[in-house]
Amino acid sequence: MKQLYISMLLALVPLFTYSQNTLTGNISDAETGEPLEQVSVYIPQLENGTVTGQDGNYSLKNLPEGNYKLVISYIGFETYSASLQINLGSNLFDYQMVPSAIEMDEVVLSTPFHKLQRENVMKVEQKSMEELKQQGGITLSEGITNIPGVSSVSTGVGIGKPVIRGLSFNRVLVYTQGVRLENQQYGGEHGLGLNDAGISSVEVIKGPASLLYGSDALGGVLYLNPEKFESSGETSGDVNMRYFTNTLGYNANAGFKTSGDKLKFLVRGAYASNADYETGDGTSVTNSRFNEADLKTGLAYQASRFKTELRYNYNTSELGIPEEIGVQNNDRDPLEPYQELTTHILSSKNNIFFKKSSLEATFGYTVNNRKEFEEHHHEDAEEEHMEEEEEEGAALDMRLSTFNYNIQFNPQWGKMTTIFGVQGMHQKNENFGEEVLVPDAITNDFGVLATSHIHFDKSDLQIGLRYDLRSINGEESGIEGDEEYIPTLSNKDYNSFNAAVGYRMDLTQNIIGRLNFATGFRAPNLSELSSNGLHSGANRVEIGNPDLDSEQNFQIDLALEYGNKHIEAYVNTFYNIVNDYIYLEPTGEFRELDPVYDFQQQNAILYGGEFGFHLHPHPIDWLHLESSYDIVFGELEDNSNLPLIPANRWTNTFRVEWNKRNQDYKCYAFVTLQTFFDQNKVADFETKTPRYNLFNVGVGGDLKIFNQKVGYSITGNNLFDKNYISHLSRLKADGIANIGRNISFNLNVPL
Repeated sequence: MKQLYISMLLALVPLFTYSQNTLTGNISDAETGEPLEQVSVYIPQLENGTVTGQDGNYSLKNLPEGNYKLVISYIGFETYSASLQINLGSNLFDYQMVPSAIEMDEVVLSTPFHKLQRENVMKVEQKSMEELKQQGGITLSEGITNIPGVSSVSTGVGIGKPVIRGLSFNRVLVYTQGVRLENQQYGGEHGLGLNDAGISSVEVIKGPASLLYGSDALGGVLYLNPEKFESSGETSGDVNMRYFTNTLGYNANAGFKTSGDKLKFLVRGAYASNADYETGDGTSVTNSRFNEADLKTGLAYQASRFKTELRYNYNTSELGIPEEIGVQNNDRDPLEPYQELTTHILSSKNNIFFKKSSLEATFGYTVNNRKEFEEHHHEDAEEEHMEEEEEEGAALDMRLSTFNYNIQFNPQWGKMTTIFGVQGMHQKNENFGEEVLVPDAITNDFGVLATSHIHFDKSDLQIGLRYDLRSINGEESGIEGDEEYIPTLSNKDYNSFNAAVGYRMDLTQNIIGRLNFATGFRAPNLSELSSNGLHSGANRVEIGNPDLDSEQNFQIDLALEYGNKHIEAYVNTFYNIVNDYIYLEPTGEFRELDPVYDFQQQNAILYGGEFGFHLHPHPIDWLHLESSYDIVFGELEDNSNLPLIPANRWTNTFRVEWNKRNQDYKCYAFVTLQTFFDQNKVADFETKTPRYNLFNVGVGGDLKIFNQKVGYSITGNNLFDKNYISHLSRLKADGIANIGRNISFNLNVPL
């Protein structure tokens, strides 16, 4: 496979020897005529961009001929987006930017057409990692919960899984470095397995995205954009440090990147360590401690008509699994039970640009090792041999290796942009420990898709169709007749057609409407089909069901957005019908002291939405009042409630910020009140959760120290030390509260 891939690239070398085309110009203020410095000039399809100098001039090199989207953006000004024809040789484009108090619009990368948010047919939530860090979250999974409609199923602080509009685990697909992340995500005992260092922004597709991504995107997609390479001819570096008072935790990362005209390189390393967190009443939650190390690096080559990008991410973590309140100390080494997780992600993204079309081929290889050390593993061993045995191996030792590919051809036909794609995955699961939760197995995916975006004067239409096939084969495990025996799982094939149609329209000069209809599907995962064992993080035994069918859903989304120079407001509603919804239900039996759960299926519906506004009155547009309300309900066909449905949430933020034009310095302060309402609509085996309020504050900005710009932020979360339990906490059944007051200090030093 590797030799074939290299041979294909070498065979294409003659295509890349084109003369160099350039785009130059000047960006200025439309009101004053003065040149603007640090304005971003970017071509999304080419992932080629730069910023203007002090004189407002910019220059882009190595551009292929063709028609491309040009995006010009700068804080305090209206984002410009338009098609631009790049001709052979030198091209010139000057632009005068119009001042605007509306937030700077960004290019959406999780959908295939690379449109600005306001131009996109699908409503996609987008937050920069800088914005999320300002909210004071300790981990990436905690940070994304500040996005409306997004929550997290948590086990303490270090372990969290994203929940999008009530759907989670294998119903939410995570993409990083342009490839799908596969790390036994059905398991709630470990987190995302990703560090926020080296991630520039987060995008969330709410609702079925099976058309774009296949199975497991039935509930939505969490798309993590890696940090960009430096502009041509530039070299930079930075050091970031964070400290958390509650967990005595620290998180540090440092990065370096440099780019020539064609060759680009970056590297970033990070380390985090946290002791047990304290609840609002001062109790330390025993074994909630965790440690993490992360390395990200990338190499890119960009010629006129060819671009290739190779990225690698190594992440390793030790995660304590809290079960009960015990020892009260500040140790950082996890107690049993705990997990050791190691993930390697290698991705290769390659683009060839023709005059009226382009070809993109992305390949990914992921290896995830999951080891679990349990208390009962050594309880029968003699004292002097305990340490020796522990070094020999874990009770649970699983290795999941995944190769995936995504090849897309993009022809340009006037105002219609079309993508034809082929996607697939080959996955192997292996067991090396004493215990087996899911068997050794092979999973193969194959999918083909076609989707088109048609642009009209004041509206856009997007349509698409896809076919998928998944095959799962699992090996026998154990001895037939034993309690933990897993039979052979052979020739389990699942297939599905899915379609989507969406329409975006400028209803008035200030109002945008979006209407989307989409279907999605999810084949049962290996755990749902064949698991048979104790899940320590869940404190239960889970029994698989090999007769499960695929989940299939149909969702309607309606979004209305209003914006002028004083206020922005939005209404996003959805109605989601899920046929053959798979869920866990207690059987009433016990294996030793642990309850036994098995997998059931029943039709379900979920509905709700997000509503909000953002007030920034002109001319005092440094003042911001933001409010958002997200709500979701989930019911089974028998009128019982779905489990793990987040409580309704109302978030109000008062924020002030100042940005100096033509200077890259800013400062801000905010106060946030989050209200989580009573969650009384619970599954039969869940308990109700009472209402609670969390009060957060923060300040931050830039300082000049010894003629060096330094960024800082101080954030206080749960400032009044409220003792509460989230409805989505997996420790709720044990009566263990969530984290109490936590003050974080963040320092960013450019080098």
